[in-house]
This record gives sequence, C-alpha cells and structure tokens, in this order.
Amino acid sequence: MISRLTGSIAHQDLRYVVVDVGGVGYKVYTPSPESHPVGSQGIFWTYLAVRDDALDLYGFSSKECLELFELIITVSGIGPKTALNIMAIASQETIITAISMQDSTYLTKVSGIGKKNAEKIVLELKDKLTPTLASITEETKGKHKAAQNDGDAVEALKALGYSREEAREALKSLDGTVVGTSARIKAALKHLGK
Repeated sequence: MISRLTGSIAHQDLRYVVVDVGGVGYKVYTPSPESHPVGSQGIFWTYLAVRDDALDLYGFSSKECLELFELIITVSGIGPKTALNIMAIASQETIITAISMQDSTYLTKVSGIGKKNAEKIVLELKDKLTPTLASITEETKGKHKAAQNDGDAVEALKALGYSREEAREALKSLDGTVVGTSARIKAALKHLGK
C-alpha cells in the first residue's frame, strides 16, 4: 500500500495532481489541487481505494487530514469521492467541530452534503474522533458559532451572482473573528473582489 508520496508536481487539474516520483507519475486526488502548482514539490499522505475497475489514490497535506478522511469513509453510504468533496469544501477544523458539537445542520450548510448524510456522519462519528482529531479549543468553538450563519451568507452571495462554490470558498477563507451574517457577507465580497 502507498502511504506517503513526495515528488514534483507534473500536472494539475481541477480534482487531482500528478506527482512525479522517480520518473513515475502518480495521479493523486486531493481536496485542494490549486495549492500545488506545477513544478512545486508535493508531499502527500495517501489512501489507496481499491475497486473492481480502478485503483484511486487520495492525497492529503497532513496525517490528521488523512485520518479524518479515513474516518469519514467508514460512514455507510459515504465513499472516497464524497468524502473528498466534503473535505474540499469544508476545512478539517470545521468538519471536526461540527461532528463534536453534533451540529449536522452546520455541516450541511458548509459542506453541501444532504441533511440525511450529515446526520449520519455526526451520529456515526461523534464517538469515534481520536484525541488528535478531537482536540477542539474554545477558539475553534467560537469560530464555529461565528460561522453558523454561513448558510444564509452563501444564499445572499448566490443572489448577488456568485456560484455556491465561490461563496463557500470565500467564506471558508474568512477569519473566525468575523461574526454575523452581514459582516461575513461584506468580508466575503471583499475577498471575491480581489
């Protein structure tokens, strides 16, 4: 099993990168391929998904992200691609906070997954978070509370002509000290205007 890759980024796509390791190119699906420009050095903690018709490699920047991914795919009905989509839209911290606070509503608003799957994730994983993943500080909880209005903010940004993905990315990049729906919308608009 391939558990870690280090190499030069030979190609970048919307959902994956190709990592050149000793002349062999590995296609690695990653939540943020844009953060690995072509020519840069990449280090990935990986998960190999074996199916009847394919071997897919999923890569993450840290061992903790990999652990969270592996935890999410233990939920029935959540496969590697769905788990990767969740991790691409919501930060690791957001997912862990929502699970530990048993807030499936927040998870649906931020990650874009359905209510049923979000409830299933929270229900099945709330007691499975390892001490490493579950070390949530008061600051993290504060960020969670500050960002609970993101669902309304996403809808407002969509009404202004931005896509759901653009809105989520802009809101995800905000500092946790930005509280309140209107303040988060204003800050997201500044970010989107750059």
